[in-house]
Amino acid sequence: MKRIRRMKMLYLMLLLPVVHLAIFHYAPLYGIVIAFKSYKPGLGIWNSPWNGLEHFRNMLGDFAFLRAVRNTFAISFLRLIVGFTLPIAFAMLLNEVIHTRFKRAVQSISYFPHFMSWIIVASMVVEIFSPERGVINNLIVMFGGDPILFLSSKTYFVPVLILTDVWKEVGWASILYLASIASISPELYEAASMDGANRFHRMRYITLPSLAPVIVILFLLRLGNILNGGFDQILNLYNPLVYEVGDIIDTYVYRVGLEQFQFDYSAAVGLFKNVVGLAFLIVANQFVRRRSEYGVW
Repeated sequence: MKRIRRMKMLYLMLLLPVVHLAIFHYAPLYGIVIAFKSYKPGLGIWNSPWNGLEHFRNMLGDFAFLRAVRNTFAISFLRLIVGFTLPIAFAMLLNEVIHTRFKRAVQSISYFPHFMSWIIVASMVVEIFSPERGVINNLIVMFGGDPILFLSSKTYFVPVLILTDVWKEVGWASILYLASIASISPELYEAASMDGANRFHRMRYITLPSLAPVIVILFLLRLGNILNGGFDQILNLYNPLVYEVGDIIDTYVYRVGLEQFQFDYSAAVGLFKNVVGLAFLIVANQFVRRRSEYGVW
């Protein structure tokens, strides 16, 4: 209690996210039961009849659901490979910049897109890749090519998703790595320089190993969200022409639950998604803990 009174302002700052977590993440958990019921809005959640695992059996036989699972894994793994590694490389390269003002300017510019909503970013992407007035297609036509329907093409839609996601989040995702690099003792770099190590050697043998704990923990947390394929981004960019490659579990749940009013079935799909994500996190954490001293718990 003495420690709590001494740090009461810190606990007060912590109160708001805890309340938010309790109200919007834990309180709605009682609604999970509708995944095992034939939900009737007029009867309410508890008075609706039970149907066991019928929704889950229907789910495994639904082509659209299986396609959404496949697309979710494909897009999420691409995000994991590209969107997770680039912030590390960006932070390490930015750390090597000597000019302080230029470094701060690059940081500020790279952070800015994170604070833009996907509605705004999607509007910009639609204009940039527009076949009639987009900058990209104007350049293609200028060099003798034909306009490309980037957002309606199964070939180009996923690369556009990954590219825009990296552009929006790479700067913000590098903050933790830059903070970790700032805590590395300068004496290590000085000793390495005296031994003849160049900048590449210092990045490889000092900076990267020092970032290992942060990299492992953030990687595990990303694995726990492996089935979050980027709902806001895809919802604002996709269309029926690219459902085959762009429809993910979240957009599938949105269409089935809110547009077709199948609340019980969509709850079953959402439960499946969260259980699989939790399983990924537990298995990956145990695998890492057996081979290193790092882990989420």
